[in-house]
Amino acid sequence: MKTLLVLAPNPGLAAAVRTVLDPERFRVVHQLELWEAEALLGQGTIDAIILDADLTNIQPIRVIEKIRRRLPSIPVLVFSSTKQWEWEEEAYLLGVAHVLNKPVRGRLMSVVLERFWTTPARPASTPAVVRPSAEPRAAEPARSAPRALEVLRNFSGVLTHSLHAEALLKRFLMLLREIIGVNRAAIFLRPPPGSLGDTQNTQEARRLRSACAIGIPPGLLEHFELSLEAGIGGHLFRLGRILRNGGEETHNHPEIQKEFELLGAQVAIPILDRESFVGVAVFDGRVTGDPLGNEELALIFHMLEELGLAIKNIWLHDQMAANNLMMVDILRQITSGCVVVGRDLSILHSNEMARQFFAPPERRDTYLEFSDLPQLLGSRVYEVLKTGQTHPPFRYRPASPPETIYLVTVSSFQKQNSAIPNAALVLVEDVTRIDRVHRLELEAANLRLVRTMAERLAHEVGNSLVPLATHQQLLAKKYSDPEFRASLEHSMAESVRRISRLSSQMLFLTRDSIIRRDSISLPQLIEEAFREAQGHQTEKAAKLHFESTSPPMVVSGDRAGLKQALSEVMLNALQANPGTPQVAINARSQEDETGQPWVRLEISDTGAGFSSEALGEALKPFYTTRNVGLGLGLTVTQKIIETHHGNLQIIPTSKDRQGSVVISLPLTGNGSAADKG
Repeated sequence: MKTLLVLAPNPGLAAAVRTVLDPERFRVVHQLELWEAEALLGQGTIDAIILDADLTNIQPIRVIEKIRRRLPSIPVLVFSSTKQWEWEEEAYLLGVAHVLNKPVRGRLMSVVLERFWTTPARPASTPAVVRPSAEPRAAEPARSAPRALEVLRNFSGVLTHSLHAEALLKRFLMLLREIIGVNRAAIFLRPPPGSLGDTQNTQEARRLRSACAIGIPPGLLEHFELSLEAGIGGHLFRLGRILRNGGEETHNHPEIQKEFELLGAQVAIPILDRESFVGVAVFDGRVTGDPLGNEELALIFHMLEELGLAIKNIWLHDQMAANNLMMVDILRQITSGCVVVGRDLSILHSNEMARQFFAPPERRDTYLEFSDLPQLLGSRVYEVLKTGQTHPPFRYRPASPPETIYLVTVSSFQKQNSAIPNAALVLVEDVTRIDRVHRLELEAANLRLVRTMAERLAHEVGNSLVPLATHQQLLAKKYSDPEFRASLEHSMAESVRRISRLSSQMLFLTRDSIIRRDSISLPQLIEEAFREAQGHQTEKAAKLHFESTSPPMVVSGDRAGLKQALSEVMLNALQANPGTPQVAINARSQEDETGQPWVRLEISDTGAGFSSEALGEALKPFYTTRNVGLGLGLTVTQKIIETHHGNLQIIPTSKDRQGSVVISLPLTGNGSAADKG
């Protein structure tokens, strides 16, 4: 029985292979990665390897190279759903027996596997420029163990420059010159990723610029660059393996030959970080004029791979440092104080504004300590660090300077899946000026309200006093005239009614609670409110139509207040309707979503309803469409209804229904309003 090792990221390919092959002759073993099958490979029980790979990048080629180094003569079969001829050609050059397209076809699979063991296995054909031969060259004596350790020590010295890319690369090239006598060399890198907020040009991202060189004139490299589109950079980016000047691959590429000639180089090696392409390193021969050997090139290739990882880490560090500096600069510029406190109550960060708020004068330009924070703020920070719960914003008034007000927010920094926070963020905003401006705006608004109210009150009271003043001037001369006395009586009654209504409106606007609670029959309350409204509009013969779909209801509340609220709505209806107005009231009981009973009064009339302008302004104080009156009717009604925990709604006129005012009041089960006062 033959054992087949399937290397695939998922078990689908292994299952398909098991389905089409004879289980008596073939055993199929599935692994995700090559290193997971080390035990089987060490025992020599694997007869062939089937690799699931898309030949569109360098990663599958690297896996094939590892297989060849581990098992030079084992048959390798590749299944791919997407291919490129360059990668497929490279796979064949590395000794792959066949490259097949998915899906797995049974007859073809069986024939291919039979050929593995009926014909001699083809030896791997690893290009000489990429991998060294298994045996060392006779011309080069084997290095002794102390010499190898010395090289390792020298290479580890490169890592001392791990956060400075230019120094790291310079030390690496000097080390190569010292060990193998490289004449000239240059390293070209892709642009590093930008920091937060930076956008990288697409064309710029595909260029390779010189990062370090030895033995090459600086003036040449200042204006010279490689590209990922063509030339040396493009070739290495596509194939990911070593390229020699004068080799078969460069014979038909004049641009590659020209770049080698300009740089005075003989070989180019890709710099990878095991995942992506980082850059290109180009080398001339030795200072003695001899070319670099295959073993040396393979060693340099792997050293550059480690160097690529270091460069990528440097880029990430630089990116994080740039982002951190930008955030620090942002925190420095904002007008709010920012303090980060660690779990040990140490100050991890404090911006300039926070130091100005809390640090003593001698340390305002240096640092802030936790003990500098006021006791109230310190206790809130300690509470957040212990509980992990963000404290809601609160106002803090320091003892000095006086009249200062801070708005403080304390929130926690908590890592994912962590039960406790690792730091707390304190944001402090000086709202003294904002608070002062807000108070001034309130005072100005109150003054405007007082002025408006004074103007309206003076106008309304003045209108009520005009007929009285006129009659008072004629009282001595015409008092004996019966017609004059009747006119005087009518004017006095009308003025008293107007002033009395004005006084009642002002009184109810000042009340925020129910002074007295009575049980009131709803039909009786509506009748009294209608008569009250008629008393202010005596010249019109109005009619009231009351309809109720529920049994007689009794509400609980302030009788005078509820009567005032209903009469204001009805008076609006009488004033807005010419001729003989009709006021219709529909009452019905209902329950809200919590089961609370309510009474709903819908009051409508025969007029045109509210205009679009009046719909949005009707409930505002002092809005009126008439030349007389304060415009407080619906405002007073809304205040009284809200005091009784009800609500008022204006429904506009539409094609389907007449406009109306809806008043809703809560009820208890027996029909009395709920006492929530």
